[in-house]
Amino acid sequence: MKKRLTKYLQLLLGLVMMVALGAGFAGCKLNNREIIMASTTSTGDSGLMDALIPVFQQKTGYVIKPIYVGTGAAMTMGERGEADVLLVHAPASEVTFMQNGHGTVRKLVMHNDFIIVGPASDPAGIKGMTSVVEALKKIAASKSLFLSRGDKSGTHQMELSLWKKAAVEPAGQTWYQESGQGMGQTLTIASEKQAYILTDRATYLATQKNLSLSILVEGDAVLLNIYHVIQINPAKSDKINAAGAKAFADFMVSPEAQAIIKDYGVDKYGQPLFFPDADKTEVDLGSV
Repeated sequence: MKKRLTKYLQLLLGLVMMVALGAGFAGCKLNNREIIMASTTSTGDSGLMDALIPVFQQKTGYVIKPIYVGTGAAMTMGERGEADVLLVHAPASEVTFMQNGHGTVRKLVMHNDFIIVGPASDPAGIKGMTSVVEALKKIAASKSLFLSRGDKSGTHQMELSLWKKAAVEPAGQTWYQESGQGMGQTLTIASEKQAYILTDRATYLATQKNLSLSILVEGDAVLLNIYHVIQINPAKSDKINAAGAKAFADFMVSPEAQAIIKDYGVDKYGQPLFFPDADKTEVDLGSV
């Protein structure tokens, strides 16, 4: 009886171990199907990723876990191995990121542009100006309220580069304020304060109905806004899903995804929010 009980217990223990191992294996498989994508807030606020992610998931079986933060924060996540893949828009910083070995592959995905929006009353008198640098000089000279994201995002980096070209140091000025928030939230604050602000066109159009802000300066070649997808170096962490990152990067430059990007926003806003660029280079877009 004792031997029979011992065998029964051994069999039961074996079954428990098999179930545990199986669950562990299934868990690993599940984790390998998850991809952490860190992206700029504009791809989330505009709704573009809501159109792309379900298609990618259905085609591949991967599950995207998007984290929308400023490009600077997204790249910091990549450096720490806390994301598998990035979708960002700060080309100069991206080049440094790649040179420092944080990413393995970087692909051009799309572009749109930055614009300056502000109150319809336009106290600085910049409406219709063709030079964004000259417009910023007028804002500074008139001491009109300007709201910055102040979050090291791609948009913030672009804004700082434009102030530098204008030979204006806005930091510390009473007319210059920082939100520390994403693009959508910062636009809302700018609308409430009736401040000027640099924004990507996609987020502005997607939130325009809730804003009391008008497009005042657009079309300057320096306002080009370019997005790349970057696969994180798997050496950063043993948790990096390199295969998933590659699958997502490949999808973003695929004809199917590029067609979605091309048409996104046309039905709702009368114009696309982004322009697909997988078959181009930055030189083709007029940017080096």
